[in-house]
Amino acid sequence: MGTPNAVGDWSSEMEVNAFRRLFPLRYYERHLSESIRPDARPLKKARDTIVSLGTVASSDGSALAKIGSTTMLAAIKMEVMTPFVDSPDGGRIAVEFHMPSICYPVVRPGGPAEVAPVISKQLFDSLLRHVKLVNSGMIDLKELSLIRRKAAWMAYLVILHARSVSAFSHLHIPVVSSNDEGRMVMVSEELEGEKLDKEPSIMETFMTMVLNSSGRLVSLYKPGGPVLAHTSAIQEGVALMRQRMKELQEIIDEAISTMEID
Repeated sequence: MGTPNAVGDWSSEMEVNAFRRLFPLRYYERHLSESIRPDARPLKKARDTIVSLGTVASSDGSALAKIGSTTMLAAIKMEVMTPFVDSPDGGRIAVEFHMPSICYPVVRPGGPAEVAPVISKQLFDSLLRHVKLVNSGMIDLKELSLIRRKAAWMAYLVILHARSVSAFSHLHIPVVSSNDEGRMVMVSEELEGEKLDKEPSIMETFMTMVLNSSGRLVSLYKPGGPVLAHTSAIQEGVALMRQRMKELQEIIDEAISTMEID
């Protein structure tokens, strides 16, 4: 009795997927006109977020954050160094961002992603601006000082972007075939890249904002594009970020309390 409905639902889903792949811009425009995303989220609602602390036992501090299907693993390693001449009573921070090929289809295995150094620089600049702002409440490099002019802490922050931390647990080896030119090619019903959200690829531009713990705008990054960052758009973005900060603070506080109980 339920077979016709099941077949109809399957056929309808196939039509939607075909329309999404052939006309991605129109697909998202239809959702935007209804103020909703394809995953049924309202436009201003963030993806589900989970934060776990102390996930890397060999580090001096670590956290695993999952936002939707995006997973970020951050770990800090501390080393003693000689303070620099320009900051004799302060420590240093170094940031490394890694983006392996399993996280995005345009990243080829065997080498670093071209965008990784750019993101590392953006993260470092954002942290540095936090440090330079008075009462930013995030990082005080002077707290990393051990002995003035002689010893201070160097904090190495490493961030790994990955879709799955335990990928080998469900490893599926692709089927390959030889083409007419004698080259090996993968045979797949659906490429991994097509499973990813295409929303960023059709956007004309985007903005990255960083706020400190006081809700003050610290960093604004816009990588070109034909669309201008109008004041109204920036103000709306800051308002959304402040609301998101409250949500994230509750999530982090819960993660800290869970860690203390453990």
